[in-house]
Amino acid sequence: MVLNSLDKMIQLQKNTANIRNICVLAHVDHGKTTLADCLISSNGIISSRLAGKLRYMDSRKDEQIRGITMKSSAISLHYTKDNEEYLINLIDSPGHVDFSSEVSTAVRICDGCIIVVDAVEGVCPQTQAVLRQAWLENIRPVLVINKIDRLIVELKFAPQEAYSHLKNILEQINALTGALFTSKVLEERAERETESQGNSSSEQGEQVYDWSTGLENTDDSHLYFSPDQGNVVFTSAIDGWGFGIEHFAEIYSQKIGIKKEVLLKTLWGDYYINMKAKRIMKVDQAKGKKPLFVQLILENIWSLYDAVLKKDKEKIDKIVTSLGLKIGAREARHSDPKVQISAICSQWLPISHAVLAMVCQKLPSPLDITAERVEKLMCTGSQTFDSLPPETQALKAAFMKCGSEDTAPVIIFVSKMFAVDAKALPQNKPRPLTQAEIAQRRERARQRHAEKLAAAQGQAPLEPTQDGSVLETNPKGEEPRAGNEEQVESMTPKPVPQEESNQESFVAFARVFSGVARRGKKIFVLGPKYSPVEFLQRVPLGFSAPPDDLPPVPHMAYCTLENLYLLMGRELEDLEEVPPGNVLGIGGLQDFVLKSATLCSLPSCPPFIPLNFEATPIVRVAVEPKHPSEMPHLVKGMKLLNQADPCVQILIQETGEHVLVTAGEVHLQRCLDDLKERFAKIHISVSEPIIPFRETITKPPKVDMVNEEIGKQQKVAVIHQTKEDQSKIPEGIQVDSDGLVTLTTPNKLATLSVRAMPLPEEVTQILEENSDLIRSIQQLTSSLNEGRNTQMIHQKTLEKIWEFKGKLEQHLTGRKWRNVVDQIWSFGPRKCGPNILVNKNEDLQNSVWPGPVSKASKEVTKYRDLGNSIVSGFQLATLSGPMCEEPLMGVCFVLEKWDLSKFEGQGANDKQNQEQSDLVKEGQRGDETRSSGDENQELQDGCPEPCEKRTVQKGEASLSDCYGPFSGQLIATMKEACRYALQVKPQRLMAAMYTCDIMATGDVLGRVYAVLSKREGRVLQEEMKEGTDMFIIKAVLPVAESFGFADEIRKRTSGLASPQLVFSHWEIIPSDPFWVPTTEEEYLHFGEKADSENQARKYMNAVRKRKGLYVEEKIVEHAEKQRTLSKNK
Repeated sequence: MVLNSLDKMIQLQKNTANIRNICVLAHVDHGKTTLADCLISSNGIISSRLAGKLRYMDSRKDEQIRGITMKSSAISLHYTKDNEEYLINLIDSPGHVDFSSEVSTAVRICDGCIIVVDAVEGVCPQTQAVLRQAWLENIRPVLVINKIDRLIVELKFAPQEAYSHLKNILEQINALTGALFTSKVLEERAERETESQGNSSSEQGEQVYDWSTGLENTDDSHLYFSPDQGNVVFTSAIDGWGFGIEHFAEIYSQKIGIKKEVLLKTLWGDYYINMKAKRIMKVDQAKGKKPLFVQLILENIWSLYDAVLKKDKEKIDKIVTSLGLKIGAREARHSDPKVQISAICSQWLPISHAVLAMVCQKLPSPLDITAERVEKLMCTGSQTFDSLPPETQALKAAFMKCGSEDTAPVIIFVSKMFAVDAKALPQNKPRPLTQAEIAQRRERARQRHAEKLAAAQGQAPLEPTQDGSVLETNPKGEEPRAGNEEQVESMTPKPVPQEESNQESFVAFARVFSGVARRGKKIFVLGPKYSPVEFLQRVPLGFSAPPDDLPPVPHMAYCTLENLYLLMGRELEDLEEVPPGNVLGIGGLQDFVLKSATLCSLPSCPPFIPLNFEATPIVRVAVEPKHPSEMPHLVKGMKLLNQADPCVQILIQETGEHVLVTAGEVHLQRCLDDLKERFAKIHISVSEPIIPFRETITKPPKVDMVNEEIGKQQKVAVIHQTKEDQSKIPEGIQVDSDGLVTLTTPNKLATLSVRAMPLPEEVTQILEENSDLIRSIQQLTSSLNEGRNTQMIHQKTLEKIWEFKGKLEQHLTGRKWRNVVDQIWSFGPRKCGPNILVNKNEDLQNSVWPGPVSKASKEVTKYRDLGNSIVSGFQLATLSGPMCEEPLMGVCFVLEKWDLSKFEGQGANDKQNQEQSDLVKEGQRGDETRSSGDENQELQDGCPEPCEKRTVQKGEASLSDCYGPFSGQLIATMKEACRYALQVKPQRLMAAMYTCDIMATGDVLGRVYAVLSKREGRVLQEEMKEGTDMFIIKAVLPVAESFGFADEIRKRTSGLASPQLVFSHWEIIPSDPFWVPTTEEEYLHFGEKADSENQARKYMNAVRKRKGLYVEEKIVEHAEKQRTLSKNK
C-alpha cells in the first residue's frame, strides 16, 4: 500500500462512521509496539522488513535502549475493505506498570481497544489491569493472541497441544471479563434495590424477597472473546503473519465445498470433518480425531515452519507454489530461516489485513458512543447525571450525534500534554523545494562548476585562492549566495528566534467529541474542578452570557485554538480543521492546561470525569541543582516536567526541598533523565528515595517478645523501665491508668482530656476509600454551619453519606464504641484522612454529619471559634506524629472533657474592667477622641452579635499579652494532648507495601525466594501456569526495601524473572520501635543490650535523621572491645 497524502487523511476524517479510534493494550513485552509496526508498514510509512525491528512508535532514545514503551503515541492509518475506506487512529500504549497512567490517557480518547496476549505467558497481572481500565471506560475490546511462533519454535508443541493451550488462554481471559461483568450487574441490582426500598417503604404487607441475582436475565454473550464471533485473531507479529478463522473459512468453503457460515461456526471448537461424507461432526476423542482448527489451520502452519527450519527446499517450493505466492530470490537464498518464514507468511496471511479487518468490523465508530458512557464522562465526583443543570443535560444529545454542523457545540477532551522539540513542529520545519527551485539550483550549480573549471585552467598558480577568484569574477555577489542557498532557504520559514530554537513546545493529546475544531476558534478551557452550577451562580445572565466580558469564574479560561496537528507517530502534520470523532494534537495550550482539561464552546459543559490511574505515585526523591545558581532553571524544568507527565507530582516541602513523586523506579529514572536533558538542562543531584511511613497505635500486646504471657513472669528491670516511662511525659500532665491525658492551657483557663484508641482495620480501610466523600461531607457541614444557603444537596449524595455512616456503625460495635459515629467531629489529617476526632463533651454537640441546624444556635456560635481551634490542633497532631513526624493512620482521638468554666469567669471580669477603663479614658480625651470613643461605645451597645462572642474577644485581647491569643493556646494544647495520648499507648510504624508479581521458571525459583526474604518480602501464593514451566509468584514487599529489587532479581536469575511492583496498602510493622528487654527470659534470649536489629527502630531513626530530629544512638557501640591494628574487628 502506498503512503497516503495529507489530503487523503483530511478527506477520510470527515466520514465519522468510518473512523476507528483504537489503542493497543497489553502486559509489558507482549508485542504491542511490534504489532503496531506491522500495521504501520501496511501503509508504507516504514518498510515491512523493518517491522518489529524499528519499533517506530518508540521515538524516545531510552525507549529504544530499554526495549519498552514509556508513553502513548498516536498514528493515523488508512485501510480499505470491501470498497469502504477507513481511517484508523491507532494509539500504542506502554505495558510497564510504572506507566499505567499513560494507558489511562489513551483509553479515554478511544472507542475500542486491541488486547494483546502472549501465547506462551498467557494472562499476566498487567493484562488484568488494562482489561479493567478498558471496562471502566466502557470501551469495547478485541483480542490478539500474539507470539504463536514461540509455541512452535521454543516450546515445540504439537498442533493438538497448542490448540488446548490457546483454548486455556481464552478461558482465562473470558473468566476475567465474566468477573467484571458480574460485579457490574450486582452493583446495578443493589442500586435498584435501594431505590425500590425507598418506594415501597410506604406500602405495608408481605415482602417477598427475590433471591435471583439478575445475572440470568442479562445477556453477556457479546462480551466474551471467541474466534467464531470474529473478535479473536492469532498472530506472530515478529514474523508478520496473523489470521482470523474467517480467512480460512473462505478458503476451505471453496476447497471442500462446505458453506462458509457452517465453517465459521465449527472451525473453532471440538468439531471434526468426515472427508468421505463431507460432513462436520462433534469430535469423538476416542477415535483420536483432530479438531478442525488443528487439522485445517495449525497443521499447515506447523508444516511450513518445519520445512523452513529444516531447510527442506523442495517442500518449501511446493508450499509456495500451492499457495500461489511469489518469493524474491534474495529471501529464498537467505540463510536465516526467520527471513524466509516472514517472506512467505506475510504474503499468505498478512497480519495487517487480519487485525485491521477485525477492528473495522467489530469495534464501534465514534457515532456508536453509548448513552451510559456519555453520562459517566459528564458526572464528576459524587454528582449524578440528573442533578446537572438542564442546559448541561442537553449536551448529551450533541455527544451522541457527534455532528459537524456549525451549530453543534465543540467539545474536546485533552487527556494529556506532551513535550515536542520546537524544531519538530510543522511550522518550524524547512519547507520542501518546488520543481522550479530545484531546476534553478541545478542551473546555478552547473554555472559555478563551469566557472571553476575555467578558473583552474586559466589561473593554475592561484589554486589556494580559487574561491576568492570566483568571488572576484562575480562582482554582483550572486554566486556566493547560491553556495549558501540551502542553508538560507531552510532558515527562512523559522519564526523561532535562534536562542529559543531548542525549547520544548507542548502539544495537547486530544479528541473531538462533538462539533468541528477550527484553527483560531475561541473556546472555553474547563479545569477538572470547574462546575457549571457555580458558573450559574456567578454569572447573572446564565449560559447565554457573551463570552468576552465574563466575570472571573474559577477553573475556567477563554483561549484560542492556535495550531491543530495530525499525529503521525514521530511526525506532526498541520491541519486547518478537525471534524468530530478524531484524535488530534493542539498547540498553544501550555499556559491554559496543566495535565488534562475539557475544551468546550459552551460554558454549560461539565469537565469530564478525572482519569483513573491504576498506579499510585509513591516513590519520592528530593532534587537540587549541583550549582545553587541554577535553581531557577530547576524550578522551571520541574514545572515543565509536571505538565509533560500525567502521573508525576511535584511538591515543595516545608523544608524547602523540591520533591519529585513518581510511580516506580523506571518512571523515576525517566523523569530524572527528562529533567537533566530536556526541561532543566542542568546537572542535578538526587537524594536517596524518601520513603513514606505512617504512625499508629495498637492494642496492648498479650505476650512479650519471647511469647511469655505478660504479667506472669518475673520482671528484672521493671523499676528501671517504669522510671523511663515516667520521664517521657513532662510535669503538669495527668495520665490515668487507662490512658486518658489531661492537659491545661498555659494561662490555666481551659482543661482538655483526650484519649487515643486504635481504629479497627476495616474502619481505616473504609475511611481511606471514601476520602472524596469525606471531603464533600466537610464542605457541606461547614457551609451549613456558616449559615450559607447551599445549593440543594442531591439525594444520591445524601444516600452515599448515610451508607458510609452505616458502614462505620456496622464495624464500630461494642461498649467502648457506643454512639461514637454520631459524635464524630472531624476527620484528619487535611480533614479527609483515616483518623477521627470524637467529641464526648455534653456542652458542645458538634457533629460532622449534615443535618438540621436549628436548635441551640446561640450555644453553637459561642463555642464555634474555640471548637475550630480544637479541630485545628487535632489536624496538626494527625499530620505529624510523635515518633518521626509522619502522618497518623487508624487512630481515634476522643475528647472526653473540655472545661472552660475558668475562662468564662475570666471573660466576665475582663468585660467589667474593660468598660470601667473605657469610661475613664473617655473623660480624659479631647473632642476628636471623644467622638471616636462614642463610636466605640455605640458599637459595643448596638452590636448584633451575641454577647458571649464579644466576651471571648475581650478575654482574648487581655490574655494575649503574656501567652498569645487564646485560640492559639487551645490549638497547641490540643496538639500536645493528642501526642501524649498516643505516647501512652503502644506505638507502631506502618510501612507502605507493594504487591509484587513475578513470573519465573522453576529452576530459578530458589533465587527469587532468596532475594525476597533478604528484602523482608513475604510470599502470598505461588502457582504454576498450565502447559508451561512458568511459575507465578505473588508476594508483598515493603516500599522501603524495593529499590534495586528488580535489577537484583534480574541479575540473580540471569534475566529469567522480572517483577511488577504496584503499591497496594499500608501494613503495621509488628516490632515495637522503643522495645527494651525487661524480663529474665528476654535478657537470656536477646542479651543485655538487645542489639539484634529492630526493623521498626531502624526505619524510625532513618526518617528522624533525614528530618534533622534527635536520634537516640550511641556513637561508640562496643567500648569494651579492644581494637588493634593487626586485627581490625
